[in-house]
Amino acid sequence: MAIKIDFTPKKKQLAVSEPESVSSLVNGHYGNMLKGVIHLFPDEALYLIDIRNAKCFDSSLNEYRFNNVAAAFERKKQMARYFTYKDWRDRGLIARQVSEICERYGRNSAKKYPNGSLKMDRYALLGRFYADDLWTVIDDEAVGKELYERHWFGQFGSYKAEQRGKLSKLDAYETLFLIRHANMKLENASEAEVICAAKRQHADFLHLYEVYEDWRLQGFVLKTGFKFGTHFRLYFPGASPSRADGEWIHSKHVVHCFPRASKLLISEWARAIRVAHSVKKTFVLAIPGEAKKKRTTKKKEAPQLSTTLDFLLYHRAGGGIENPKTGKPRYLMFSLSEEEHIGGEELADAIEQCKRIGLELLLAICDRETSVTYYHVKRIEVPGSKHEYYEIEWNQP
Repeated sequence: MAIKIDFTPKKKQLAVSEPESVSSLVNGHYGNMLKGVIHLFPDEALYLIDIRNAKCFDSSLNEYRFNNVAAAFERKKQMARYFTYKDWRDRGLIARQVSEICERYGRNSAKKYPNGSLKMDRYALLGRFYADDLWTVIDDEAVGKELYERHWFGQFGSYKAEQRGKLSKLDAYETLFLIRHANMKLENASEAEVICAAKRQHADFLHLYEVYEDWRLQGFVLKTGFKFGTHFRLYFPGASPSRADGEWIHSKHVVHCFPRASKLLISEWARAIRVAHSVKKTFVLAIPGEAKKKRTTKKKEAPQLSTTLDFLLYHRAGGGIENPKTGKPRYLMFSLSEEEHIGGEELADAIEQCKRIGLELLLAICDRETSVTYYHVKRIEVPGSKHEYYEIEWNQP
């Protein structure tokens, strides 16, 4: 028997009252029960019309089809929101409205990265800066080689063939870092001139440098991530370019900076994550810049939400499906479409909300064929760091 949905357009209410349909919807954890009637949320009604052949009528028995109901509840990114909801439900999993959040769940734990610190000897560093290329060259063979082998700054000789050549080449991030932290001098440029040249080519240079400096001071090594479509590739403290066993050391992480004021097309942003995944590297998102101040909530208050997040997601546990009656939600879904742009501040806000609530963020990206790809966002703790970092991994629910 088809489910009959009663629609009251003026009040924008969707309800199911027939006992057999009510029982079916209760078992599927749809809507809210009130005096024997199930009151549906718009996405639930759309799903029942689309997938379970439900029929929707007003009091005059005028039928409302999918587009009629959707038009009555028109809102931003409506179809991306619906198709991500549909995909989660099609997997046999439960999605509920974020308005149902009434506590802090404590399921959002941070992944801790190792402690470290950079300890450098003092060198008499002198280089020449090539502004158009954003490189600095040190032609003192002994100094350049030691700087490379002991601290992995620059590239000595040729890439993966250090014996070919005797120059040390530093990129703009390494140049500025060594000026500030190793007393390096340039024979033809000042610190301000290096920054000016770099900003001419990269408007966000200083934001990227902040991230580079932050990791480097904690003992990590950052090199270019160009081959992987990201800003940096990352090596943990203790990494060295010397190959005692004859094997080249490979990074296991890449870092991509997403300043709060910037915007990026979702398809381009997701591509960098998939490239990292395809080469078996963990994608680390860095969000530099100061967060906007939020109103703090009292302990007894429910966490305050903006309208950014879309659904409260239940997953799997103990071989079964988590649900609102016997379990707690695991994720908050942020629904996006392939064609839209996302801002750094918007993403940072979604992540911050999840952190306050105690759930993890699941980005759900709907492509032009309405196929949905999921990315799990997990917070990282880097001891001593002043910025926000997150691992983002492709997820198959």
